[in-house]
Amino acid sequence: MNRPPKLLAAMTPARWLALLSLMTLSIVVTLDAWRDILHIAMRDEESSQVFLVPLVAAWLVWVRRRRVAHAHLHGTWAGCLIILAGAILYCIGDLYLIQSFWHGGAVIILIGCVITIMGRDLLKQFLPAIIAILFVVPVPGRVRQRIAIPMETTTAAVTQHVYETLGLSIERSGNTLSLNGHEVDIVEACNGLRMVVALTLVSYAFAWGTPLRWYVRLIVLALSPISAILCNVVRLVPTVYLYGYHPGEFAGRFHDLSGWVMLFVSFFMLMGVIRLLRWALVPVNHYVLAYD
Repeated sequence: MNRPPKLLAAMTPARWLALLSLMTLSIVVTLDAWRDILHIAMRDEESSQVFLVPLVAAWLVWVRRRRVAHAHLHGTWAGCLIILAGAILYCIGDLYLIQSFWHGGAVIILIGCVITIMGRDLLKQFLPAIIAILFVVPVPGRVRQRIAIPMETTTAAVTQHVYETLGLSIERSGNTLSLNGHEVDIVEACNGLRMVVALTLVSYAFAWGTPLRWYVRLIVLALSPISAILCNVVRLVPTVYLYGYHPGEFAGRFHDLSGWVMLFVSFFMLMGVIRLLRWALVPVNHYVLAYD
């Protein structure tokens, strides 16, 4: 039996044109859903992590770039099945007004178009990057609130303890902290919901962007809520101080900028966890992704 051709050798200019055409067609057909995703990402700060998805997906493709040399062009029928599944999900979401189904169906159809032209080996070799693309689907409001509310309460309590440890007088009522007569609502000053979704994406990128064993990757993902709380506290302590003693435009700008800074802080925190595991002689590495 003849072995399927190498993917890179089989990707002729005509096949690249077919790929571009099929992807364009899928976006045009589901354009309303893609517009809605972009609209939500631009208007709703809780979904601003959508703009990180292309960077994370590109990073996961880059670290696995050498894998494409081992991929073969076969199993293009798998892409058709993915397109069918995405179309069903898209229609259900459109018919029953289930927003996540509607958005997710559009994304899955686009992924199916790529697999239809490039084969199922691409799906196998770059699965983490493909899964990362699904993060572009905005998290439903009910799901987000169930995650955010308990995290905001925990963050407020921990922040209060930090201030009391530092000898500063602060009062807390639910998720509201009061410093120097100024009240700061945790939801507005440091949104735990926005942080947990973004930091989950960062944790996912770290877990599958570095050559870690499967159980270490699970540890990294499991630490996402804890990382979000710690980053929220690190962000909230100076934010509350600024709102309490220097309320104004600068405090608001610090609040907005610190949210993005915490993404880098979270990444370095995860690196510290890996170093700690290595120091404890726990085997963490599995293989080198770029040369796999």
